[in-house]
Amino acid sequence: MCRAAQFIALALVLSMTMPGVSQTVVAQEVRASTSTADTLYCEERQLGYWFYCIDPEPEPREEEAIQTPTASAAEELDAITSELRELKAQAILYPTPENVTAYIRFQREQLDRASLFSDVWQRALWQDPALDYTLERPVGALAKRQWQDARAAERDVVMARLSERYGLFYFFAQTCGACEVMSPIVKSVAERWHITVRAISTDGGPSRHFPNYTVENGHRPRMGLEPGITPAVVLWDSETRRPIPIGYGVLSADELQDRIYLLTTREAGHDY
Repeated sequence: MCRAAQFIALALVLSMTMPGVSQTVVAQEVRASTSTADTLYCEERQLGYWFYCIDPEPEPREEEAIQTPTASAAEELDAITSELRELKAQAILYPTPENVTAYIRFQREQLDRASLFSDVWQRALWQDPALDYTLERPVGALAKRQWQDARAAERDVVMARLSERYGLFYFFAQTCGACEVMSPIVKSVAERWHITVRAISTDGGPSRHFPNYTVENGHRPRMGLEPGITPAVVLWDSETRRPIPIGYGVLSADELQDRIYLLTTREAGHDY
């Protein structure tokens, strides 16, 4: 047995039989002796790899992939917008062929991107009726006409029962040119649906369409209406005893009826 081996054996025996001997000291001596033994056994005798004198080179560890935070879609869009603005600014301030061409190319890329988005959007609407708003409010000529006809029929049913609960206040002035246009419209709608109209003159002057008018005596302030605007049409709810302003200025007969229909039967946001 070589001297190094003898020393190692002796150190191990001492560590077991002599508890006072430091384990750290023994370990250091063992490592030193092992190193000396390796020198004597390998280097002086010039033994090679097959005698385990040359430690194999450790396999290179794969470098851990550097985790780079990926930008969000919103950040990417902001970057595209920023780059487009910068290219546009360079093309305007320094209109060289290179700058203008770079701007046109980048802008065309974004136009292609927008066209693709628009195309996919349209296809999604076609394939999912829950997303297609035009099914509720058509925009095509044929579908829109059908929707309008159905709405007019529904409106007429409501208007036919309107006089059972509602009446109209109509505020006019003799010197009001718009009132001369609006007065016959209000009269025709009221006569068609048998609605009672109470015409009120704001300046005391008469109306040839409503000879049985009343001169205003604080009616509008009590209803919460704008005091100086004529003509004005207000629907009166006899059940709740409250006014419902319909509108100011000149309205067509269809528009007047549509507003009455919506304000008496539809909640806000129902049609949109």
